Amino acid sequence: MIKKIIADSSADILALDGVNFENVPLTLIIDGQEIHDDQNLDLKKLKTKLKATNDKTSTSCPNVHRWQEAFGDADEVYGVTITSQLSGSYNAAQQAASINQEEKNNQKIFMLDSKSAGPEMGLLVEKMAELVKADLSFEEISAQMTAYHQRTHLAFALEDLTNLARNGRVNGTIAKLAGMLGIRMVGRASDSGDLESVGKARGAKKAIRLLLSEMEAHGFDHGRAKIGHNNNPDGAQALASAIRAAHPKSQVDIVELRGLCSYYAEEGGLMVGYEG
Repeated sequence: MIKKIIADSSADILALDGVNFENVPLTLIIDGQEIHDDQNLDLKKLKTKLKATNDKTSTSCPNVHRWQEAFGDADEVYGVTITSQLSGSYNAAQQAASINQEEKNNQKIFMLDSKSAGPEMGLLVEKMAELVKADLSFEEISAQMTAYHQRTHLAFALEDLTNLARNGRVNGTIAKLAGMLGIRMVGRASDSGDLESVGKARGAKKAIRLLLSEMEAHGFDHGRAKIGHNNNPDGAQALASAIRAAHPKSQVDIVELRGLCSYYAEEGGLMVGYEG
């Protein structure tokens, strides 16, 4: 029995210990060049290239064939993608699953639209790994993952909204004003998977207070939290310290955002996935 976990690269995970895992990369397009968000990505070069360009940049998702390759010959597949409100990754994965299930009658595929990105996806992938290691049935893992997803959330604080504005995710005028005034946008991933603002903060300390308040408003209480940052380790540590001070029994991890998430979070951005 071959069980496999897959996630597109917005989960910021390249490998997992003790389970069969594959990262399915999204692609960034900068000055006409395609840059794959995989293990070969040089984050430093990517960020330098993004700062140097004045042209429109964009992203693209894995196609149906790439997802089929990821499913491979596994008997059971458990997958998670970036929110379908920002990317076609989930829809492509679902199409691939439908084709495979017709061609391979015994292959079971569970695909989850995270309605989110980054560190919340990280929590979901790690939960999948935990359940797979426990050797539960396909039906048990699918049911438990669906239930667990109801408890996970994403909040973020962004210093720069340029790429979100370039790709039509936020209003361009708002993005320019935020940059000029030094205002951080604090937001969340909604239940539908859209990104929405919950407040504005001038300064890092206020942004962290707003993030913690948002977490607690959605039920965070001594649970797991995963913080992702784009070249902002001090901000990530400050948020982790605030979480631990208010919830001493919580488990807090810090990771560096990779290609897709660092592209949207921009320099200094913070994202936090957490259990509610």
